[in-house]
Amino acid sequence: MRSALVVMARYPRLGEGKTRLANAIGAERTYRLYRAFLKDIDARFAGGQRTLVWAFYPPDTDFAALTRPGARCLPQSGDGLGARMWSCFHALSREGYERIIMIGADVPHVRDDWLDEAEAQLDSADVVLGPTDDGGYYLVAMRAPHDVFTDIPMGTDQVMVETLRKAATEGLRVHLLPRSFDIDQEHDLVQLRALLARDDCNVPLPHTAAVLAEVAVD
Repeated sequence: MRSALVVMARYPRLGEGKTRLANAIGAERTYRLYRAFLKDIDARFAGGQRTLVWAFYPPDTDFAALTRPGARCLPQSGDGLGARMWSCFHALSREGYERIIMIGADVPHVRDDWLDEAEAQLDSADVVLGPTDDGGYYLVAMRAPHDVFTDIPMGTDQVMVETLRKAATEGLRVHLLPRSFDIDQEHDLVQLRALLARDDCNVPLPHTAAVLAEVAVD
């Protein structure tokens, strides 16, 4: 059985992206933190049990230069985030992947056992979602490219509610993972720092931890 771990990532540019976080900690540190996320994700998952696929945007950037040699890099295509996500599922499904797990580059702390749970639950569920505290999700996994993206107000606190409603309308079976968070605002860094400080934390994020050590957050 072929499984893929897809990371939706933007090509990092100073002063672009993660606006709310940049307003709090500065554009330069936000840029360095995002670069650290990419490095840590690459180190964690390259060569693992699932094929690591970097789905990058904008599509005309040299994202491969940021990853390990030979990494699979897939340009995102489509009008809007939802369309680009759906397109990635379609592309990888056509390539023969039977389990496709998608996360964002802003959740480098996703736990291995949650990824394992997502893959295992796809034996019976059509869609697996990992809810976030802000009303969105940090993970979506499917065996086939069901449309749980069209007309969903991406970037709002209604993403999870509307996605579940759409899945129910289409008769899809959904499994929910434990709730977590993505890194969008300053208070998310507080949660991330606390998580990495825990004695039982088994998520290695050395590049992220190094940048976090320079950032004062309350």
